[in-house]
Amino acid sequence: MSEQTGPHRPAEIECAVTGSFPDWLSQACGSVMATTYQAGKVAVVGWDGTQITLLMRDFDKPLGLAARGKQIALACRNELWMLADSPLLAPDYIEDQPGRYDTLYIPRATYHTGDLHTHDVAYAGEELLLVNTRFSCLARLSREYNFTPVWKPKFVTDLVPEDRCHLNGLAIRDGRARYVTALGTSDSAGGWRPNKADGGVLIDVESDEIILQGLSMPHSPRWHDDRLWVLNSGTGELLAVDPASGQADVVCGLCGYLRGLFLLGRYALVGLSRIREKHIFGGLPIQEQAAKLLCGIAVVDLPSGRTIGMFEFTAGCEELYDVAFLPGARRLMVLNLQKPAAYEAMSSPDSSYWLRPSSEIQGQSGLTTASGESQIPSLGCRPSGGCLQSEGNLLPDSGTQL
Repeated sequence: MSEQTGPHRPAEIECAVTGSFPDWLSQACGSVMATTYQAGKVAVVGWDGTQITLLMRDFDKPLGLAARGKQIALACRNELWMLADSPLLAPDYIEDQPGRYDTLYIPRATYHTGDLHTHDVAYAGEELLLVNTRFSCLARLSREYNFTPVWKPKFVTDLVPEDRCHLNGLAIRDGRARYVTALGTSDSAGGWRPNKADGGVLIDVESDEIILQGLSMPHSPRWHDDRLWVLNSGTGELLAVDPASGQADVVCGLCGYLRGLFLLGRYALVGLSRIREKHIFGGLPIQEQAAKLLCGIAVVDLPSGRTIGMFEFTAGCEELYDVAFLPGARRLMVLNLQKPAAYEAMSSPDSSYWLRPSSEIQGQSGLTTASGESQIPSLGCRPSGGCLQSEGNLLPDSGTQL
């Protein structure tokens, strides 16, 4: 599998798994999804009953990722994508291999936001909120405008496209937007950059007060098990924070610039990135602390702080942004609009069909009955399930080229 990084310069993606990652994923009964804006792909890591599988699907600068029920919201360069699972269509996605998939995410809508530098996206109850980094605010989607602002830090005096504080992360608590991360408290264009190594803050949205400061490019605040968790990205640390006192405890340190956090029971999925360039990421503590930075997804046992396993990108992918876990989706397929199947899949609340050339009645221009009435054959109207195999390549415990 390759990506075009320039004219005639395909980059091969190579991966490896270490520790107990295969055992953990096989028992977790789901798939891990991650975004990499650097490679321009959404990665899906699954388990086929024997070994790890990987699917890489092209999207334009994918960043924030939010899953709720059978829906996925995906922030890209100029759009916010809404994808939905069609479990009745999944088993027949590949005609000659029925039952290969149990989950099939298909694009259902896009909001043309323009380039807001959207980072985190999160569901607050029924509403989807996005972190509008370019305009330093939280926002909601709009059918009339590029966005509708709902909150900004009190130190930001105007909603202008200047990325004044690099607002990036959002945590939902009790169905409401509650905590955000920013890389600084500047009120000038790009003013967070000079103090990026230790100017980061964690803010309580309801009180508009800073809970924790002196952070190194923090990302991915999350509320889980009545605790607030956040990545101190520039130091490679996962923190557990008491919002009332501002006390922060280091859960673990990892060999990477951290972005992307998903909490699942006693485990944390943490995204790690290498640092490609020095203009934005230069001078961070993690560069001095670790001899080698990694890119991948680590599984951390929260009570002990121990990393029990990791899925690592060893080549072709340098940076991750967000990570999510999709329960029950053991063999997951994601379509973009470059896939013809995205236009062949048809579903309604009562039925699902595949509109394919193989379904057409030979010798006729369309699908018709003997009386001339339109007819669509039913292909795939059955419950999903079973042990399936990913379209992506298989990955043994040692590294392999994909």
